[in-house]
Amino acid sequence: MKHLAGLVLSLGIALAPSVLRAQDAWPARPVTFVVPYGAGGYTDLVARVTVRYVEKALGKPVIVDNRPGAGGIVGTQFVANAAGDGYTFCVCSIGAISIAPFDPNQKVGYDPLRDLAPVGIISSIAQVVIVKKDLPAKTLAEFVSYAKANPGKLNYGSSGAGGLTHYSVELFQARTGIKVVHIPFKSGAPSTAAVVAGEVDFAFANMTEGLPQVQAGSVRGLAVTSLKRSPYLPDLPTVGETVLPGFVVETWNGIMAPSKTPEPIIRKLSEILLKMADDPEVKEIMRRSGADTVKTTPEQYRAQIDQEIAQWKPFIQEIAEKK
Repeated sequence: MKHLAGLVLSLGIALAPSVLRAQDAWPARPVTFVVPYGAGGYTDLVARVTVRYVEKALGKPVIVDNRPGAGGIVGTQFVANAAGDGYTFCVCSIGAISIAPFDPNQKVGYDPLRDLAPVGIISSIAQVVIVKKDLPAKTLAEFVSYAKANPGKLNYGSSGAGGLTHYSVELFQARTGIKVVHIPFKSGAPSTAAVVAGEVDFAFANMTEGLPQVQAGSVRGLAVTSLKRSPYLPDLPTVGETVLPGFVVETWNGIMAPSKTPEPIIRKLSEILLKMADDPEVKEIMRRSGADTVKTTPEQYRAQIDQEIAQWKPFIQEIAEKK
């Protein structure tokens, strides 16, 4: 038995340097960034900007793999189940990480902090409340009055059940007392396009999708969901200064890995993302989309998720009980 124990120990010592060398050589082949939403939306745009930067930093190809469905849950689930070998990452978002896993009406098969490892948040963005042009409401207060006078007759689009563009309207609905109908899409781009076409009445669209349409006059912007007015739409008031004081909803995109991904790989990618946040070209692309770059360590990212879960979990369970 002593001989066997000694053999196992010596094998462990012998293997350790080879494992370290494998991590030092990462990546030895293309890396995949899974985007849990369809092409053309905010998360997809952020992912492609990030991929271009990370490819240059690593000197190896990085592939974008769009896996939309269930407000980001499908793609996030795929990464949570993937091998922790440093070759699969998720361009995650707040809805599928900090909110949907605690909704009893959602089928979520992963624990966001047990099955996924935070690497770093890469961008943040507010939402803009947009309505179709012929809706008889010029302000958010008028919109709430109109919705109350027509309960159940207005519908709204989202990037999918379980995403933040879904839950932000649910929160708004609960706080204002209006009754509206949810129409989920596979990502934010088709949801916003449906408002432009008049197929749905309104949406709480990510700034990336909503900003160009408001500027073009193809939809009417009523408010933004940030704490302060957006520099991209300075004439629009915040939801908080109009009808719901204290109402703030902002989304983020961040890179997460399967939980067993080696720590040195997570640290290496984290360092790349921290440098990317200061890159002038990346910042300008984000700015044109109404987003801001963000710098967080894996520890700061995890702390933010903990804080968000504490904020959203009671509300999600409250509205689930009422249904």
